[in-house]
Amino acid sequence: MNRRGSADRVARLRRATVALVLAFSLGLALAGCDNTLPAERAETARETPRASAPAVPATPNAGDAAIARAYAARESDVQVEGEGTVVKILRDDTDGSRHQRFILRLASKQTLLVAHNLDLSRRIESLRVGDRVAFRGEYEWNAAGGVLHWTHDDPAGRHPGGWIEHGGTTYH
Repeated sequence: MNRRGSADRVARLRRATVALVLAFSLGLALAGCDNTLPAERAETARETPRASAPAVPATPNAGDAAIARAYAARESDVQVEGEGTVVKILRDDTDGSRHQRFILRLASKQTLLVAHNLDLSRRIESLRVGDRVAFRGEYEWNAAGGVLHWTHDDPAGRHPGGWIEHGGTTYH
């Protein structure tokens, strides 16, 4: 196998491993398993949705439809754009590249784990449960609804850039 083929295979294996780890984390979160530290549980218990957070449209949009199709077909590496409401904020993933993680509920009621790379973009400091978030990134299938990553620019310029919009600020 040539060097290029080997690098592609390693990249695919790396993406699959990340997707499995994120899927496991999301599965725990959605199943009600508590993998947070006591201090985080106390902080999460105090979180309440903001009254001023814009509402997500009541009807699914084109982004929801694209994500629903990718989920139904078990597709990955799909560029998507959409919006949702934050339903849970998870601990950062610090294994390898650091990721801010949170779960969105789309207007279609599907949930989506967002893994926002903190080594390539800024943290969304003001993010709270109930907030509206718009996004563009890459969808990876998993049984819990999927994972959104690549919500940042590619420093090498080889991958379509993504972003997250929250509170009038775009993070990319």
